[in-house]
Amino acid sequence: MNALISAMADSLKAKKDRSRSAVFFSPVANYHADRCAPLCAAVRRGEVKLDALARRGYPGRPLPAQMLPEVSTMGFWDATGTQTWGLDWHRNEGIELMYLARGKTEFLVDKGSFLLESGHLTITRPWQRHRVGNPNVGSNRLCWLILDVGVRRPNQTWKWPDWLILAPADLRRLTTLLSHNEQPVWQANDEIGACFNRIAGLVQTSDPLAVQTRLQLHINELFVVLRELLEEKKVKLDARLTTTRRMVELFLAALPQHLEDPWTLPEMARQCGLGSSAFADYCCRITNQTPVKYLTHCRIEAARKLLASRPDLSITDVAFSCGFQSSQYLATVFRQKMGQSPRACRAARARQ
Repeated sequence: MNALISAMADSLKAKKDRSRSAVFFSPVANYHADRCAPLCAAVRRGEVKLDALARRGYPGRPLPAQMLPEVSTMGFWDATGTQTWGLDWHRNEGIELMYLARGKTEFLVDKGSFLLESGHLTITRPWQRHRVGNPNVGSNRLCWLILDVGVRRPNQTWKWPDWLILAPADLRRLTTLLSHNEQPVWQANDEIGACFNRIAGLVQTSDPLAVQTRLQLHINELFVVLRELLEEKKVKLDARLTTTRRMVELFLAALPQHLEDPWTLPEMARQCGLGSSAFADYCCRITNQTPVKYLTHCRIEAARKLLASRPDLSITDVAFSCGFQSSQYLATVFRQKMGQSPRACRAARARQ
């Protein structure tokens, strides 16, 4: 256990070394793969047992460099009794499968909240924001696998590892089943549970290379069974989830949470992997506004809400919080859009 804690401490020390973790290009910001710092701290406190093989800064014993290079982490935790930690909102660089073997815990993804119980399987895609625990995890045993498929945006092509031996047609179908639906929680069958339990058992082996073939075999089996499960569930598919328009829609939906950033048209377009003209065209189709006008609209709306809800903030603080370069610029734009100054708007709200 001391060696495991030491390995996790090294992972945390590497937190500043962004080159070690894959980067997810979210709609409005770049996210580096989560390193599960609260979990590491809970292990050090003795609240939870963790056994994992990992790379790219995830907690656990290091995976040998050439061993299953697309696997970011695989393992399990065993949290018994009351827990004082949880994994806050984050994204992972790969497709993440989790299996709750025992107990219960809350799981949140995008705008949905779920109570995971024994036998539940979760599937989160690289672009899906999620958390485990609300705020703390429950007493549970959770197994997981994160496999990097080279996707950082919803509209990118999935690249599966060469060592996955599924038939090409099955792999194409699995890609469609996973990328064209975003349902995060499923009832697993006994075969999926058995796959995770076998992987968890092998992860505890002192020499990972000695069990590489068996790990590879069981990961392959897991994806075979997963494809069959999703076929049986008659998953409702929506091809729009992997389109460029979907990427722009995600960007525009998340933009109000990142208004303080110094956005320009080229930068907004870059976050979506587009040129400025193409991005502007999609933005106009979706919002009936140019990107700059939509950004200004979001900032004015945010300023209006702050003026009403945060009387302790100065007009300058409101301006900077919403991405305006000065209180004078906020006042000019606010008056143009709202017909009154920010100060007058705040006073009118206070009288209501």
